[in-house]
Amino acid sequence: MWGRRSEWQCPWWASWLHGWPRPTLGRTRDPGDPQSLLFLVLVAAACLGLNLIFLVTYVSCLCCRRRPDRAVETKRPDSCCVTWFAVVAGLLCCAAVGVGFYGNSETNDGVYQLIYSLDNANHTLSGIDTLVEVTTLKMQVGLGQHLSRLNEIFAARGDYVQTLSFLQQMAGNIVGQLSGLPVWQPVRAQLTEVVSETSYGEYYRWLSYLLLFILDLVTCLVACLGLAKRSKYLMVMTLCCGFLTLLLSWASLAAASAAAVGTSDFCVAPDQFILNATQDHISSEVARYYLHCSKSLSSPFQQALTIFQRSLNTMQIQVRGLWQFAVPVFPTAEKDLLGVQLMLNSSESSLHQLTALLDCRGLHKDYLDALTGICYDGLEGLLYLMLFSLLAVAAFSTMICAVPRGWKQLVVRERDYDDIDEDDPFNPQARRLAGHQVPRGHLRSYCSYSSSLGSQTSLQPPAQTVSNAPVSEYMNQAALFGGNPRYENVPLIGRGSPPPTYSPSMRATYLSVTDDHLRPCGNEFQA
Repeated sequence: MWGRRSEWQCPWWASWLHGWPRPTLGRTRDPGDPQSLLFLVLVAAACLGLNLIFLVTYVSCLCCRRRPDRAVETKRPDSCCVTWFAVVAGLLCCAAVGVGFYGNSETNDGVYQLIYSLDNANHTLSGIDTLVEVTTLKMQVGLGQHLSRLNEIFAARGDYVQTLSFLQQMAGNIVGQLSGLPVWQPVRAQLTEVVSETSYGEYYRWLSYLLLFILDLVTCLVACLGLAKRSKYLMVMTLCCGFLTLLLSWASLAAASAAAVGTSDFCVAPDQFILNATQDHISSEVARYYLHCSKSLSSPFQQALTIFQRSLNTMQIQVRGLWQFAVPVFPTAEKDLLGVQLMLNSSESSLHQLTALLDCRGLHKDYLDALTGICYDGLEGLLYLMLFSLLAVAAFSTMICAVPRGWKQLVVRERDYDDIDEDDPFNPQARRLAGHQVPRGHLRSYCSYSSSLGSQTSLQPPAQTVSNAPVSEYMNQAALFGGNPRYENVPLIGRGSPPPTYSPSMRATYLSVTDDHLRPCGNEFQA
């Protein structure tokens, strides 16, 4: 364990982040310097402004660009462009979310390793304070009560009373040495506050990034559905969510950059930061002892612990002498001497525990674990979160560029659909227009059977007889109407009605079209 501190080296990415150009208040860059961190936030805000200016300019130019001549226009390049935009945006979004999940997990692991180490150190410091308080209370209160009763018992023996006075002096010496040890209560309060605030902030940081990942995926899915289904509603929703996610991505980049740079400032010079933070509560000698923990440094508590040990040994020797010589003469003193002996034994046990807790190796290990968690895992995770933000910015910028192209292509398709030739028999819209509009001029119409009810008296079709030879009857009807077999179907035969379709042998009637109604304008059918 000794010499492990000399092996600690700051990771290269911490040194790289620490070297970023930024204004500082002094010659050194202190962790959490508000001026330098605010500078990083302003840089991210300026980049956001440039990004929005570019996107607005691009969308404006795309919307204001005149459409080329239809004769030379080809729709395939526009479709391919929108497709490639969507593919690139989807890949960048998936890559960003994957990197973000890894970075969020690494940052969370590093922060909780820091919290675990600080909790262990706080437990050690709390144990030191508890042992000092309990031992002091024993020496001042418990031992004083036993010595007072023994003074009453040994009042007739001056040598025994002098021995008791010497024991009281040794107990006061022990209390004086314990009072010289540092009180860790203010440091424990600081550590408790740091642990509480870090746990609270880390929980909401982790949850916020998780919700941001979900929003990115949902926005990407909505964009793909909108472009695939050519839905205007989904495209508008994608555009709004894209701008919102773009703002959140830049905000995430600013927060991650500020946190990473501040953490790198701490990782480059952690000893100096700890010395400055604890200088009001403990001496620099004690702080350096725990920060460096090398063989060349002597323990600042060695003298106090040595005096504690010697005082206890002396007191135990005196108590054994009284037990040997005074108890046979004063049997009533046995109970109090036994109580004093038990108290000295428990104080010696407390001394061994206190020596182990005051040793630098335990607290130094917690210190190294905290540095490893925050400077390796935590800082590495912040770098991945910065990469996630950059990939998300690129993905949603591409997506915002793709949506207006898809919208414009959709509008062009609808306009081309409306401009289809009305004479096209495969155009349903043209058929609807032809059904509702009657053109003026020379429109030739054929009188159907239902429109010539008034002339059926002059039309005498041959009598039809039902027979078992439908084929011969069909041929007779064909001969009757000029020999043209272009009739509707066989079930019309035998009704005594002319075919509803046009036949060259028939003498067609013409209808003159007026603005109000249609009236018959020809002769009746003749056989």
